Amino acid sequence: MKKSKFTDSQIMEALKRAESGLAVPEICRDLGISSATFYKWRAKYGGMDTSMIARMKELELENARLKKMYAEERLKAEILKEAMAKKW
Repeated sequence: MKKSKFTDSQIMEALKRAESGLAVPEICRDLGISSATFYKWRAKYGGMDTSMIARMKELELENARLKKMYAEERLKAEILKEAMAKKW
């Protein structure tokens, strides 16, 4: 996954500016992003604060690690199953 060039606090600042009444195209122009990016941020981070965003990112990383571990264990189980089938 590509790392964002914007920090959590910058994203939150942009969302707060939009809530305060600043036009979205103006915010996007200032930050150098597309309006689609802004609306993705709003859909993903709307209603959160910076600490909640950090926690969500930690959980996403942990989830990815656990998925990888599960896939490896599943592969090991399949290999053992095939080896046992050939042995008997």
